[in-house]
Formats: sequence, C-alpha cells, structure tokens
Amino acid sequence: MNPVRGVIAALIFDLDGTLVDSEAPGLEVLHEMAVALGAPWHKDTMHARFGGVPMAHCVAELARQIPSGRGPFDQVQFVKDLRSNMALRFRQDLKEIPGATALLQALQSRPLPFAIGTNGPREKAELTLSLTGLRPYLGERLYCAPEVGSYKPEPGLFLHVAAALGCDPYDCAVVEDSLPGLQAGLAAGMQVFSLHPSAGLPPEVAQQIHFIDGLPQLQAWLT
Repeated sequence: MNPVRGVIAALIFDLDGTLVDSEAPGLEVLHEMAVALGAPWHKDTMHARFGGVPMAHCVAELARQIPSGRGPFDQVQFVKDLRSNMALRFRQDLKEIPGATALLQALQSRPLPFAIGTNGPREKAELTLSLTGLRPYLGERLYCAPEVGSYKPEPGLFLHVAAALGCDPYDCAVVEDSLPGLQAGLAAGMQVFSLHPSAGLPPEVAQQIHFIDGLPQLQAWLT
C-alpha cells in the first residue's frame, strides 16, 4: 500500500462493489434486459464500461444501441422494470463484500466517523444494506447521489458527505471500487483507497491512489 499523507479524520465508503456484492449481479440484470431488446452488448465489455456509472447514463446509452424498428423505447418504464428485476436478483443471494461486517464493527469502537456515499437511489441502498445485515452500522450516515444532486465522477457527493461528517475533505479518505468513484474522490481532494486493481485504470488515476487487496487489509492498516 502506498503511504498515506497523514491522519485520516473520516472514511467515506462507496456501497455497490465496496461493501455489498451488488455491482456484478445488478449489471447482469441490465445486460440480460439490454440483450432482450437487441442491444449488441457483450457482458464483460458492458461490466467494464458501466461499473459505477449512474443508471440514467447506462439507459441513455442503451437507447442509442437498440436496433431501429423495435418501436419507441420508454426509458422511465425500463428503469422501473430494471430496478424491480435487480431487487429480485438481490433477494436471491446477495452477499456482503468479504470483511465488510468486521470492518464496520471495528470502526464503531473507534472515534473515526464513517458514512456511505453512493450513486444509487436510497431504495436500492436500503435494500442491499438490509439484505446483508449492514444497515444497523450506518444510522443516518447514508448519502445517495439522487438526493444530493451530484453523481460520481463529480466530487459533489463526497464533498456533501464530508460536510455532514464535519470534516475537511483533505482529511477524509474514500474507499471505492470503480473508476467514476476513484475520480470523484480525487476531484474532492481526498485520499482514495481502491479495491479496483491498477489494470484498466488511467495512469494519472492509478498513481494517485492507494491499492488494497480487500477490506480486511484496510481494517488491519487502520487498527
């Protein structure tokens, strides 16, 4: 792990793919629905492209990829159906990212405030946190981009969370797993811990962040 620049005063976690293992199954549902509409999307390519990307952007891109002749595409209804299908998939077998419970439990015993800042809507966040048993550790410290009005890779969501925690952004650290989230943390002037491997990241991003192999490694470093 690269050396950090000083004492960390607060931690901000992403949710999907960072604390709960919802990123892959959620994108699988999107892929299945997109292919059913005739979109020429390969699953692996789509996962790499849309990980951490706001759903509205994904659906707008889908609208451009649907073959002509299939009739009008109702993006609003598609998102409703997508969210419903995702919720069904999550209820089947959603799990936490390994080490999430242990890390949040350990943080509760320390004077280190922490929160979640997610691009997803509150309904999805509440569901995934409840299904994995993580919800009680967060209290009111769950912040969702649709309510804040700023989506990663913009820094606004993380800046909002830092202000809510009463910490200067420079003293905050972000834990992320996607390129948009990493970019948002850097744009906010925060230290960034990455669960995303260096492969596939732009060099200008990779050289500024701290890579971790998993949440247990972060917990060990913090304690």
